[in-house]
Amino acid sequence: MFPALLVGALLLTGLLRGVDVYAALRDGARKGLFVCLDLLPPLLALFPALALFRASPLPERLEALLRPLFAVLGIPPETGLLLLLRPLSGGGAMAAAAELISRFGPDSLVGRTAAVMLGSSETTLYVAAVYFSAAGIKNSRWAIPAALFADLMCFLSSAWLCRLFWG
Repeated sequence: MFPALLVGALLLTGLLRGVDVYAALRDGARKGLFVCLDLLPPLLALFPALALFRASPLPERLEALLRPLFAVLGIPPETGLLLLLRPLSGGGAMAAAAELISRFGPDSLVGRTAAVMLGSSETTLYVAAVYFSAAGIKNSRWAIPAALFADLMCFLSSAWLCRLFWG
């Protein structure tokens, strides 16, 4: 019901303002296709790189290496793989969180922390690749380090708040 009302309101507004609604729709669709074509190369490079990262032993080795640091920072060490995957892959992070929740339980500190971490952070590198490519940005300067730092703060605050409320 609501989508039909929204489309009707848009058509009526366009007609009242004297806009050729069909031409605007056609031009918007054309621009959307060009944006899709611009997004295709970074995505074609990103997906195989993510698959190689997940298939390699690197995530588990990084998690083992960072385990003492996580313990000092108050982050459950079991969430290490989730922290490593979340900036890279939403699906991979979802699978890691689902595995943690099924192994430790949804009401455990680890399960709750994983859920809050997943909900409070973003797939930073994927989003950056898509949006920077769509906007034609070649040099991201400080955007990527700032976004990864924001992810780190999300992970820390998630762990600390979960420990505060359910610890």
